[in-house]
Parts: sequence; structure tokens; C-alpha cells
Amino acid sequence: MTGSEASPTFRLAYVPGTTPAKWVRIWNERLPDIPLTLLAVAAAEAADVLRGGDADAGLVRLPVDRTFFSAIPLYTETSVVVVPKDHVITAAAEVTVADLADEVLFHPLDDVFDWDAPPGEPAFERPATTEDAIELVAAGVGLVVVPQSLARLHHRRDLTYRPVVDAPQSGVALSWPEEATTDMVEDFIGIVRGRSVNSSRGRKPQQAEPKEKGTDKGAARRRQPPAKATGRGGARGGANAPKGAKRGKPRRRS
Repeated sequence: MTGSEASPTFRLAYVPGTTPAKWVRIWNERLPDIPLTLLAVAAAEAADVLRGGDADAGLVRLPVDRTFFSAIPLYTETSVVVVPKDHVITAAAEVTVADLADEVLFHPLDDVFDWDAPPGEPAFERPATTEDAIELVAAGVGLVVVPQSLARLHHRRDLTYRPVVDAPQSGVALSWPEEATTDMVEDFIGIVRGRSVNSSRGRKPQQAEPKEKGTDKGAARRRQPPAKATGRGGARGGANAPKGAKRGKPRRRS
């Protein structure tokens, strides 16, 4: 656009399972003149999207490259195992990794966990996505461990889930390139951290210029208390009396 700049827009990437709706609503209330654009990305692609400048910030899964990105951890999710509703695991309120040792577990290519060694019996294939893995669970050929938000995202009426108390966990963070910490990024950080609209944190507030000394000398004089009279007899008989003034009672004429 010649002779003018494009209108500012804040672009927020988010990975499956994260829910930016609350923060988007607050943004729209506080900054109605700056549109917020949402960009859904796969968890494995989020870093490249931010590096390439296609988004200003993102709700991503940890870890991130701290040599390039800043990140504010938001929460850590419960890990759950997704099972058919008639599976024996549903009899328990929660399970351990050891309880899954004899189960066929899918390990999708987009798995967000950093397993030292995936538990359970290896599946016949690695599904491309978590959604594909859950479809296979519904077919009764195995189970899958995912963050709870992904179990809810891909909910099916014939499936349920149980917490896995000792499984790895997935953390969610707000992340952005450290060298691209713009005013709009600071505004969104303030919203995510729950700062009020009048908070002094975030963008640096304008500092009032200090008053010059001596600019209102008259006011300073007006604030000074009046001098007190000294000596016996007040002003007439004290040290401040005019010279030649007679002290005491006047003589009576004879």
C-alpha cells in the first residue's frame, strides 16, 4: 500500500488441545481496533511458524528452544489413556504405566510426550496423528496415552479415558521469538497473566516530567506560618518594639 502502513494485526498460533477463546475475548474488549487472527498449527510445526514470522506468538507445547524463544509456562496437563468404554481399565479411577505393560499402545508420529521408552506392547504401525490413533482405539486394536485436552478434543461416545499417574506430562506455554517482543506481544502477555487494563506492567508507562525547583516560590511562602511575637507584653513591649517607646504605666499628672 503506497503512502500508508497496513493496519496492525496480532497473529496468534495455537496447537491442538489449547483453548485461546477466553484471551481472545479479552483482547477484543481491550483492543477493538487491532484484530486478533488465530492460526491453528500442528504441535510439531509451531516453532517453524513462529521462526518464519507467520505468527507473532503462539500457544505451544513445551519444551521450546530457549536460545531463540521466550516462553511463559501456563499449565501442565494430566496424561490419560484412551480406552473403549467396555475395557477392563475403566474399573479403576486411575492407572500407572505398569498397568499398561500388556496392552498394545499406539505411539503416533505427532506424539507430544518425550518418552524414554514407550510403554506397552508395540503396535503394528505408528499412526500419523493422534486423531488417527484414537480412531484405531475405537476399532479395538490398541490404546493411546495423550494429554487430557486431546482426549476431550477427539472425544467419541464409545471411548473414555483414565489418568495415568506416572506418565510424562505435557506443558503448555505462551511463546514468541525473543527478538520480536513487540508492544502487541506485551499486551497479550498482560492479558494471559491476568493484569488489569490499567496495570503499569507490560508496556512502559509514560513518566511525568518532574517539576523544576523554585517554580512556585509564592506558594511556598504562603505555606510558611506567620512569625510569633516574642518577649513580655507582646509586640509593644518586646524586643521588636520601636526605639524610644516608653515601657510601663504612664505617669499621672499632679
